[in-house]
Amino acid sequence: MSTPSISEFKDAVGRFATGVVVVTAQTPDGPAGFTCQTFGSLSLEPQLVTFAAAVDGRSWSQVRAHGVVGINILASDQVEAARRFATTGADRFGSGEWTTGPAGSPLLVGAIAHVEGPIVAVRAHGDHEVAIVQADFVAVYDGEPLVFYRAGFSALA
Repeated sequence: MSTPSISEFKDAVGRFATGVVVVTAQTPDGPAGFTCQTFGSLSLEPQLVTFAAAVDGRSWSQVRAHGVVGINILASDQVEAARRFATTGADRFGSGEWTTGPAGSPLLVGAIAHVEGPIVAVRAHGDHEVAIVQADFVAVYDGEPLVFYRAGFSALA
């Protein structure tokens, strides 16, 4: 059996629908953040979530250095925000509304949930790092989630 090509691998894992989050932090240089689709609940006691970020991502390096993050679970009408935070060089915070969480993280207005807390562990795996965050603050709002499936955004049917 041969190893699958990168495109074959992407096609296979792209068939798993995921939610979409924007991970943010208030850094000494101002707010930073990036779009992420690898996110999930990890533990109830203690309350932990996890996400994965590209090792070479500039925004991830800024966010990681700060150590406290806001995780914004995007609503179905936030496709533009998802794209903006995924675009290198974009003015990520200039064209959208955001507020500040209890620990200072930028939280996007219109998200269907917010989680904020310190990064308690990071471990490298291949070209990504997996971060574990302690959920010190959560908030939930009405709305439907933004879904990523087969390289595109959609809403639940």
